[in-house]
Amino acid sequence: MSNVVKNILFIMCDQLRFDYLSCAGHPHLHTPNVDWLAEHGVRFTNAYCQSPVCGPSRMSFYTGRYMQSHGATWNKFPLNVSEWTLGDYMRQLNVKTGLVGKTHMQADTEGMARLGIDPESVIGVRVAECGFDPYDRHDGLHCEGPNGRYDPVPPQYEKYLQDHGYDADNPWEDWANSAENDKGEILSGWFMKYAARPARVKEEHSETAYTTDRAMDYIRECGEEPWCLHLSYIKPHWPYIVPAPYHDMYGPEHVIPAQRNEEERENANPLYASFMKHRVGQAFSRQGAREGVIPAYMGLVKQIDDHIGRLLAFLKESGRLDDTLIVFTSDHGDYLGDHWLGEKDLFHDPSVKIPLIFYDPSESANTTRGLVRDELVESIDLIPTFIDILGGEAQPQRLEGRSLLPFLRDEPVDGWRSVAISEYDYAILPSGAALEREPDECFIIMATTERWKYVEPRGFKPILFDKQADPEELNDLGRDPDYQSVIDQMRSAVDRWARRQSQRTTVSREGVLRRRGASAQKGILIGFWDESELPQDVAAFMKSKGRIPSNG
Repeated sequence: MSNVVKNILFIMCDQLRFDYLSCAGHPHLHTPNVDWLAEHGVRFTNAYCQSPVCGPSRMSFYTGRYMQSHGATWNKFPLNVSEWTLGDYMRQLNVKTGLVGKTHMQADTEGMARLGIDPESVIGVRVAECGFDPYDRHDGLHCEGPNGRYDPVPPQYEKYLQDHGYDADNPWEDWANSAENDKGEILSGWFMKYAARPARVKEEHSETAYTTDRAMDYIRECGEEPWCLHLSYIKPHWPYIVPAPYHDMYGPEHVIPAQRNEEERENANPLYASFMKHRVGQAFSRQGAREGVIPAYMGLVKQIDDHIGRLLAFLKESGRLDDTLIVFTSDHGDYLGDHWLGEKDLFHDPSVKIPLIFYDPSESANTTRGLVRDELVESIDLIPTFIDILGGEAQPQRLEGRSLLPFLRDEPVDGWRSVAISEYDYAILPSGAALEREPDECFIIMATTERWKYVEPRGFKPILFDKQADPEELNDLGRDPDYQSVIDQMRSAVDRWARRQSQRTTVSREGVLRRRGASAQKGILIGFWDESELPQDVAAFMKSKGRIPSNG
């Protein structure tokens, strides 16, 4: 094995729960290839995304900054043109940075126009694509309705399907995201009732297979040039539909009982209660819904694992397994009916906790292979880790996370975080209207320690869980006066986090220190009474210029 990491393979699934892997303890879902990464790397059990929804979560991964810092607080909210992203940091280290799959990035076209950036230029493309050189971007949401397509630009995958005989104006929607009945009629995969049916597309032409193929194409084309590839699968995100043979690998007998009880609904915080009323929560609360959908979700996960196995074999054969850092994670989880909710959005572990595994091929990581770490980790820690492992200099003036490299190399770590933070902006959701909240009031912050999880929805009582006594987070203690001291402690932790310095991004700490006292060296002499108070070198300079008496 090499001591030097040359490349980075940054694998992200979309909406993969932290506990739907066999290495994380799932009793029925076997994922041997992801397990291989865990057995030969380090798995973090307390990793949290910075926002439990696709767009803002990914912008935190790609900028290394909290949601409030980068400002892209919802899907298709543009990322400010001034934000540094993963590609910017990698190019400083002469590492080309490619994308295959999803980012959910929305370009700041207004900012680009203001600065005169041509969107067709190299710089324009990178600014519009979150810093990546897009090899094959496809966000997976190529559905359409009366007002047109969700993503107006047809992806390369659509032409790929058409070239392989899938005849349709929108083959992604009609073949990859649809099933059919006995009459050959299309059944849209958006309807959860059809989750048990196989997708119409052949497995070898499905999104997951295609995305893996394109990742290998990119790596081949890079040759010996150092690369960082973001391989971003769009599954197991809905529509919950998967091609044969994965559609019936699992059945209702493999569905884990829901983490929920009636008391949650009867005594719910008003904000939480409003989310339970969202259509997807109501759908997952239907009798038999989980038993129909979750087997398809598990099939999607199993399919990803099989293709990761194909990718690992390719890396081994090409020699890249010896010089490539591999990271496996997800942008957020999926409630799947737990806590009477569907999708993501709130802060129970099925939604906000993410899988996170690092495989470091270096000999210096041999002592940590197979280790499980329980420290509080955040998605913003990835970019600092990438910079560190490639030998770059830390940039904490911009990056709000910390390098995880010491955990991968069994090196001492001083003052690691005791609180992890996640944020959420629900301004455009039905809850915002139902609760009659102004957009700027629709903001939630979560703070979690090893024991306590505290959720602060602006304008409502807090939510509090004791993770030791109540690991399934079923008993909200936020209105119990016996826990007021804990609430006060957690609120103080949020206040300390909110007062952090996050906007002085253009000057490093060292740059600030260099400027202390520097004004006098440039002739700015504010507050000096007379010449006797001058620093010696300043006084000598002024004497040489005849600006103070020689005996001054």
